[in-house]
Amino acid sequence: MTDKSKMQELIAGLPEVRTYPMMGEYVLYCKEKVIGGIFNNRIMLKNIPETQRYLEGAPAFPPYAGAKPMFVVENEDKAFLTELFFAAAEGLPAPKPKKKK
Repeated sequence: MTDKSKMQELIAGLPEVRTYPMMGEYVLYCKEKVIGGIFNNRIMLKNIPETQRYLEGAPAFPPYAGAKPMFVVENEDKAFLTELFFAAAEGLPAPKPKKKK
């Protein structure tokens, strides 16, 4: 099993959480808000106050060149991840409506 499939298996079944493949990595959604992704075989979340509270002391670095630093999630407890992902989603604005073509 690759590390990416391990990460996807870890978040599989979490309520209102999904991934979307993009450029060899995965974007991570919770409640239809982008909260982070799976980059370099790690779950990484946006650096916002809600994730800072849960991930105090966790390493944060850009997942790719030009990106803002994101927190690396090392805890694999599904209950913790669910709570963390929901907190991250609550701390982010609603997605902008797509323009009709």
